[in-house]
Amino acid sequence: MELHDVWFVLIAVLWTGYFFLEGFDFGVGVLTKLLARNRAEKRVLINTIGPVWDGNEVWLLTAGGATFAAFPEWYATLFSGFYLPLLVILVCLIVRGVAFEYRVKRPEERWQRNWETAIFWTSLLPAFLWGVAFGNIVHGVKIDRDLEYVGSVWDLLNPYALLGGLVTLTLFTFHGTVFTALKTVGEIRERARTLALRVGLVTAVLALAFLAWTQVDSGDGKSLAALVVAVAALVVALVANQAGREGWSFALSGVTIVAAVAMLFLTLFPNVMPSTLNADWSLTVTNASSSPYTLKIMTWLAAVATPVVLLYQGWTYWVFRKRIGTQHIAEPAH
Repeated sequence: MELHDVWFVLIAVLWTGYFFLEGFDFGVGVLTKLLARNRAEKRVLINTIGPVWDGNEVWLLTAGGATFAAFPEWYATLFSGFYLPLLVILVCLIVRGVAFEYRVKRPEERWQRNWETAIFWTSLLPAFLWGVAFGNIVHGVKIDRDLEYVGSVWDLLNPYALLGGLVTLTLFTFHGTVFTALKTVGEIRERARTLALRVGLVTAVLALAFLAWTQVDSGDGKSLAALVVAVAALVVALVANQAGREGWSFALSGVTIVAAVAMLFLTLFPNVMPSTLNADWSLTVTNASSSPYTLKIMTWLAAVATPVVLLYQGWTYWVFRKRIGTQHIAEPAH
């Protein structure tokens, strides 16, 4: 296996880790409107992800940086062609981080309610837009002979990509719902389990349609195996949720995300961005990659830094592993 192939796999792993981790905290952000009934319950939901949300975003920064360094042509075409939706995602992530920090800085109800509304929308929009973006990456976009995107933003809003957006939105919401059931106690935990069943059934229908479309369009035996794993894991996650086994349900919803993302990258390889104008104009792991020397240096750096990051993030989750409920929410200091 060549180094550019290795880095394609590593970037796929980084995106998978990002969607697994950021997926549930996007979902929890959406639940601040769908599940919480009062201010205390909203604080419970936000506190479940408070210690970890910013660490989860490290995976996005690393995936973007790795793409820039390992596949500069892919990075350039992707970020120029998808400029508007990626800008919206970036603004949402900035506002979302500010909302988490500023929500409790003043005691006025209107102030806190506005920041909570910001958390909802800045969780929902990226959850949808990431699916749209990856739907276009896998399905193909208008790339010319100069390896540049020549379509418009409206070309990105095609049925396949929009279905992909609905899948990521509902899947992340389901992932966040079972995470909430795993991390909370009391009435909010029971309502989270009930909502998880409803959201999970919708997710199963949409995911099956999207993954089946992907398989028919450009799949093979490996991608079919990933499809089966994704659907089976989602079904068993629903069963585990109904049985009150939140840990298993959360793990299996994570397996669904991992298998679904793996399927997308399996159907993509050896392309990194297929061209719908001419297959010969597609960006591949060969024509979009950096020099072998650059990839070699990156590989050594990744081998040193990655274990440190994983150990630190794992320690954070271990420290904040306990369940919380409204009884654990202190009165505001104001």
